Amino acid sequence: MATFLSKLGRLAFRRKGVTLLLWLLAFVGMGVAASSAPTPPADTFSMPGTESQEAFDLLTEKFPAASVDGATARVVVRAPEGTKITTPSTRTEVERLVAGLGTSSPQVVGVADPYRSPAVSISGDGTTAYMVVTYKVPAAEVDDKAHDGLDAATEQAREAGLIVEAGGDAVKIEQAMGGTGEQIGILVSAFVLVLTFGSMIAAGMPLITALIGVGIGISGITALGSTLGLSGTTGTLAMMIGLAVGIDYALFIVSRFRAERAEGRTPEEAAGRAVGTAGSAVVFAGLTVIVALAGLAVVNIPMLTKMGLAAAGTVAVAVLVAITLVPALLGLAPVKVMARKGRLRYAVKPLSDRQRRRAAGHEAKIARKTKPNLGTRWARYVLRHPVVVLLVGVIGLGTVAVPAASLELGLPGEGQMSTQTTQRRAYDLLSESFGPGFNGPLTVTVQAGSTSTGTAGPGAGAKAAGDEIGKALARTPGVASVSPATANTAGDTAILNVIPTTGPTEKKTEELVHALRDTADDLERSTASRILVTGQTAMFIDFSQTLDDALLPYLALVVGLAFLLLMVVFRSVLVPLKAALGFLLSVAAALGAVVAVFQWGWLADVFGIDAPGPIMSTMPIFMIGVVFGLAMDYEVFLVSRMRESYAHGARPGEAVVDGFRYGGRVVGAAAFIMMSVFSGFVMEDNDFVKMIGFALAIAVLFDAFVVRMAIVPALFALLGRSAWWLPKWLDRILPRVDVEGEKLAATQPAPHSPRESTLVG
Repeated sequence: MATFLSKLGRLAFRRKGVTLLLWLLAFVGMGVAASSAPTPPADTFSMPGTESQEAFDLLTEKFPAASVDGATARVVVRAPEGTKITTPSTRTEVERLVAGLGTSSPQVVGVADPYRSPAVSISGDGTTAYMVVTYKVPAAEVDDKAHDGLDAATEQAREAGLIVEAGGDAVKIEQAMGGTGEQIGILVSAFVLVLTFGSMIAAGMPLITALIGVGIGISGITALGSTLGLSGTTGTLAMMIGLAVGIDYALFIVSRFRAERAEGRTPEEAAGRAVGTAGSAVVFAGLTVIVALAGLAVVNIPMLTKMGLAAAGTVAVAVLVAITLVPALLGLAPVKVMARKGRLRYAVKPLSDRQRRRAAGHEAKIARKTKPNLGTRWARYVLRHPVVVLLVGVIGLGTVAVPAASLELGLPGEGQMSTQTTQRRAYDLLSESFGPGFNGPLTVTVQAGSTSTGTAGPGAGAKAAGDEIGKALARTPGVASVSPATANTAGDTAILNVIPTTGPTEKKTEELVHALRDTADDLERSTASRILVTGQTAMFIDFSQTLDDALLPYLALVVGLAFLLLMVVFRSVLVPLKAALGFLLSVAAALGAVVAVFQWGWLADVFGIDAPGPIMSTMPIFMIGVVFGLAMDYEVFLVSRMRESYAHGARPGEAVVDGFRYGGRVVGAAAFIMMSVFSGFVMEDNDFVKMIGFALAIAVLFDAFVVRMAIVPALFALLGRSAWWLPKWLDRILPRVDVEGEKLAATQPAPHSPRESTLVG
């Protein structure tokens, strides 16, 4: 592989104009295709194989009029202090609000007047009421005029002395995405790249090529959206992981090019060798990321499968960009990509006397700099104290991972929003006046059996069966109330609402859902009816359970396949084993930190967390996919340098030092860049955005700096040559990919002095 990639890199370097033109055409072509493509479909959420999804499908079939996917807003009104909702003056203002909401937008279908069903819509103490505003379009299609109309109507009621708040999917969510935090992260990344390379050109290449790769990937997702059913949010994960790996991959190749030039190779030779060695590491690192993202299909949730495959496609584009576009750009500036200090060493044009003196001075300074760099000093320290470093690293991460044993998964709701939002205030008003379970009602569907027939007209049999089942369910501990059954026009199916005594995200509500389903199983046998429990709260519980059940199979899949890939790359059994175990340790520690901060509330004030609670269900599996990709990037790049040195005759300890001498700084810079980008999300207002940013940043910190730069070299020091052990029978079976470039060393000429270079940059 190294030979093939080396030829590809040299070709891209020589034919830089053609290569750049092809990528430009791809970028523009994808952009045009995306701009002319039909509007992507709206987000659809389904979970095949769950009871909630089965019940929703039944409701769509049996209650088609009620299953229209229109947005709703639940407006909560509290009377001024000392009065009630039924007070004549207050009632007048509430009725004016109802009328105003009904005319607030042409998209509004209707408004439920609370005075027409006071037993349901007015609280027991008479101080609070709510009304539901129904729209004829889904939440994603509610326009700004409708949002403004809703805000104007509620504000007018507030001016009249009422306390008015609104929740529901039709209410505009105020977000501060793309704010100061992200901008700071990008600026820090650029600053780190400049410090790492000492050249604006070299620092800009990873950023530019990553943006080009992500642009092509996201445009492709948009262009294929209507054909493959990819919604507008499918590209979210693709953008995040695409930028991360795109910067890393280009950073690795540019760094290796500069190292090869410093050893005296001509620009074309350096480009070929950089793509042949670092490029091979990039290809296999990319394959591990693609495995992790495509593996999301095992969860069996179509939305996650599409997001994973779309992100995997973007990573594939990032790999192609790194091994073709990056060497082409290096061909445009083979000298200016080098550090500004000492750049004259690589120039080929005849130098003036002054330039010759400057170059000689830089040569003398470099000759005097015999002090090892930080990576070399750290590697030698670890080699001297491997047991201490290993114990500190493992015990430290193990301690941080302890809270992960208490991980509770849930999905975001209005109860976890900031207390400054109207959605959260509406949620709190309903909880105070109607009970905490009012915000998370459960829907029970009853499909009557042959014994549940009635003679009182259409729907009598289903309604009678539903009412009987409702009485039985009402006796379940944790149920606050059960509504009368409502039958469909065919008379074969009924629905009823169950209000829990606890909130939608509480553990007791989850236990209630399981208890109701157990009771429903018993009732099905005695009534010959089909009984299903669903609703948004039940759907969230099923979603969390599905992800929880899929977590271990997903880990086994991605870690197992990555183990095989790394075994091929490093020709070793122990190296991929410790890479996988180290990744699991860093992920466990990151989850422990997330639980401590966002679930337990430690340092909640520092991070500005309004409502500690369950961890978002999708966060662990997304974190595993993203961090696994980045962790394998760092593992492959750092250890492939060690493997390369070992394959060329170095002793095990020397190989570790060489890996850190050439790769430590680059891996550290790449990890710091990713931490800066992810940390920017911690400064956002939304608690769930904070959670994702914190989780990814802390996971990169643990994996890059504790696992890859401390535990890994300590294990190499203890294992010695046995770290590279591979059974002979397995060595014969595994394909040889030559990531370390042994064949390149035999086919390429020896390096010479940089001053003998023959290409002008």
